[in-house]
Amino acid sequence: MNKKMRVLSLLMVLLLTLTLFVGCGGSDTKGETNGDAAPTDNAKAGPAVDKDTVVICTADETPSLTTAGHNAVAGDYVNKLTHNGLFRLDKELNPTPDLVESYKVEKDANGEETIWLMTIHEGIKFHDGSVMNADDVVASIEHAKVSPDIQSYTQSIVSVEKVDELTVKIITDGPSASLLYDLSHHGNYIVPKAQLDKLAEDPEILNNEPIGAGPYKFVKWNRGEQLEFTAHEEYFNAERAPKIKNIVWKIIPEGNARTIAIEAGDVDYIIETDSTSLAQLDANSNVTVMKTPTVSHNWLTVNNEVEPFDNVLVRKAINAAINKEDVITVALSGTGVVAESQTPTGMLGEYTGEYDAYDVELAKEYLEEWGGDPATIKLDMICSNDTKRRAAEVIQANLKEIGIESTISSMDLATYLSETADGNFTGFIGGYTSNEMMSFLKGVYLSTNIGSSNKTRTAEPELDELIIKATKTLDQDEREAVLQQATKFLNELCPQVPLYQDYNLSTHKANLKNTFVTAGGSFFAQEWEW
Repeated sequence: MNKKMRVLSLLMVLLLTLTLFVGCGGSDTKGETNGDAAPTDNAKAGPAVDKDTVVICTADETPSLTTAGHNAVAGDYVNKLTHNGLFRLDKELNPTPDLVESYKVEKDANGEETIWLMTIHEGIKFHDGSVMNADDVVASIEHAKVSPDIQSYTQSIVSVEKVDELTVKIITDGPSASLLYDLSHHGNYIVPKAQLDKLAEDPEILNNEPIGAGPYKFVKWNRGEQLEFTAHEEYFNAERAPKIKNIVWKIIPEGNARTIAIEAGDVDYIIETDSTSLAQLDANSNVTVMKTPTVSHNWLTVNNEVEPFDNVLVRKAINAAINKEDVITVALSGTGVVAESQTPTGMLGEYTGEYDAYDVELAKEYLEEWGGDPATIKLDMICSNDTKRRAAEVIQANLKEIGIESTISSMDLATYLSETADGNFTGFIGGYTSNEMMSFLKGVYLSTNIGSSNKTRTAEPELDELIIKATKTLDQDEREAVLQQATKFLNELCPQVPLYQDYNLSTHKANLKNTFVTAGGSFFAQEWEW
């Protein structure tokens, strides 16, 4: 079986798993309710407000409404409402043109395909009524290139320049297998040049007055409570224009409170359903629970720059000491699979060989080889939500078996992201969601991303070389081999402790139609309707 077919086969397995788990959720109106119950006019089956409004609730508040000023999943959700990129990822996680009407790749003087000519649709309107042109595209990508938060998604871009009013030329630093994925990332979404020109006098303008060309316009943000959006009536893509006019985006950090809110009829959609509520919600005919296998990789991160976590034997001991099945049972109520490797499964380039499984005696052997006293290890695990805290409690008990006493701290998401990016931690429970292996490796392990998304603070020249090589390898089979080599290197280095790949657990009112969640965790609110 060739490599492409193997990946397609894996995706089919994931889809079959989804069918088995969900039974009655899905991407269309068929089977939108639990059991055999049909949607009713019961207010608790939706809508919470009226048919012009959908009320979404989430555990984590976005740290920013900017596109390039963060790399948080909570922010990505919002960015997808208000902005567009030159490309977007479709439901199968493939890059497809969005703002771009046509594009082509040309060879440079050395015969390499490094010149990308992209023409955007004519007449695209921003939310303020101005019309998008090539100047906006150039300014947006140049702005993204200087943002430390998303630098791994602009690294291959050497320059971008205007060709005519609707066409730009992007020059890459060699052939690029990752550019179209990078341009689909929220950090490269397009904002008006007129706003970017005002940043010097008003540094918060992109956060306080976000203007995009996306399907929804920003209306208001009551921090800590909710955000409001309304449909962009002049959205350029009529086929993907919003069917529901208004979105109310509520922040409800506590999992049980989110469950109470949807069962009471107060909200219509939960992005992160607490796994402890699954049985209760599955039994409620007024709601539909969607359980989608994801490519999100979750772990215990330890700071590789801090003693003794700078020692591979200590890291391997911690890894071998943790019962990841128990973590999944306690933290996720069983809705996940063990993450065996330092990189996700379900992507081109996956590799699960040469790793240490759960083995307490092996963990003790690693500590004995290290030669230090486990009682001197000071590990504090920072958590930003209930699920992470439950995982940390299992880890805490496991580590105690090998003589390591650990503590658990809680932080709000914005503080958590800031502290971990700055390296102010010994450990934290976290994860990374990417849609393909190149972006994952760049974001999580490339040394140039220390201070942003490389939170283990791994700095290995050989690994950097493999990651960059993969992004420049156009042949898929050859690229897969390089990606697997990078994972083998990481499994031996063990920079962090992989825990699980979870399921996206979303719940919505039974009357809400056209719901769908990708393996990357994205959903398409503009497609929903009552």
